[in-house]
Amino acid sequence: MALKAINGKVDFDLIAWVILYDHFHFLIDVKNANISKILQQIKLSYSVRFRKRQGFDYGKVWQNGFWDHLIRDEKDLNNHLNYIHFNPVKHRLTNSPFDYKHSSMPKYSDRYPKDWGIVKPLEFEGNFGE
Repeated sequence: MALKAINGKVDFDLIAWVILYDHFHFLIDVKNANISKILQQIKLSYSVRFRKRQGFDYGKVWQNGFWDHLIRDEKDLNNHLNYIHFNPVKHRLTNSPFDYKHSSMPKYSDRYPKDWGIVKPLEFEGNFGE
């Protein structure tokens, strides 16, 4: 929703993304826009809606600043795509990057083997009263 709200105000292409409970990762083609302006608009748009939904008039939602990186080549691009799509598994929000709903993984699922990034749940032998 926040991305749709700024569509047309700032020129960029969202290549890949994941949104977690306390941070997000975006891979963006900034075109001729300023990355700071893009992220400021995204954070502002989301924060306004979030505070309204939560019944807050003010308050900080995102941390100040951001970390950016210029993609150097195809290997670097693939590493960043992998990092973004594995992030929900890394943070233990899911066992499979394919199951996480707040990610661009469905757009890229044909690039990955069906078992890519899946962490198998631990299994224990014995009876534990459950």
